[in-house]
Amino acid sequence: MTDSETTIAVTGATGLLGQIVVRLLLEAHSGARVIAFARDVTKGEALRSMGAEIRELDYDRPETLGPALAGVDKLLLISGNAVGERERQHRAVIEAARDAGVGLIAYTSVLRAGETTLAIATEHKATEAVLKEVGVPFVLLRHGWYCENYVFRVQAAVASGTMPHCTGTGRISAAPRADFAAAAVAIMTVPEPQAGKVYELAGSTSFSFDELAAMASRVSGKPVKALNLPKPEFEAAIVAMGMPAFVAGLIAKSDHGASEGGLLDESRTMERLLGRPTVTMEDILEAALGG
Repeated sequence: MTDSETTIAVTGATGLLGQIVVRLLLEAHSGARVIAFARDVTKGEALRSMGAEIRELDYDRPETLGPALAGVDKLLLISGNAVGERERQHRAVIEAARDAGVGLIAYTSVLRAGETTLAIATEHKATEAVLKEVGVPFVLLRHGWYCENYVFRVQAAVASGTMPHCTGTGRISAAPRADFAAAAVAIMTVPEPQAGKVYELAGSTSFSFDELAAMASRVSGKPVKALNLPKPEFEAAIVAMGMPAFVAGLIAKSDHGASEGGLLDESRTMERLLGRPTVTMEDILEAALGG
């Protein structure tokens, strides 16, 4: 099937990752028909102006799923953001995709979902199980951490001089969203069959929090010191800084997972897909801090 004969759809297309994927699909594969799914279609006007077709798809409104998925050849299922509801929501989309005859689902899971100790992996692992159970052809795009996840912490650290964390000496193979989006586009558009494949996607390079603090110092020109704390103390510290307790808990869990190696991957799988190294954390900080 050629680009001009392929219909590729993206869930969460007005989100931070989805918008980039849709734009890259339209720019690099102009022959493909690209459908952008959104709960609120009015938020998709910018994508429509670029050439995407906008369709309503709401995980919690089953009546939108079948019509949205009609005629779709390949679906990029970007994981939802409703923690605790994602397995149910993803199942609804996966079953509707099967019923609509979608030829391939690419799902954005988490790095080494089957074995990781990362707390967020539970719903991703469950969704992977649903894909196997339902029987639709699928490919797994297991994501590591986004560089952008750390920008607000670096900004706060530059202001305070201290960067609290609970990662110990754990290393993080982060890459920016744009690189993960480009990898998804490569997988969705490659001519070779993708069903059954698993891609562990992460940055080409890694860093510890001591190294992240050093980057922050270099880029900002201000002294920043990393401060490793026990997980409960770290969580309390960032709550005291004004972070909502729920968010602080998620950050502490991800830091703890990093301390156990959950965010390190040295396979360079994404680099091979992109044909270049991923953008570094320091480059992202240069842009974010105005260096």
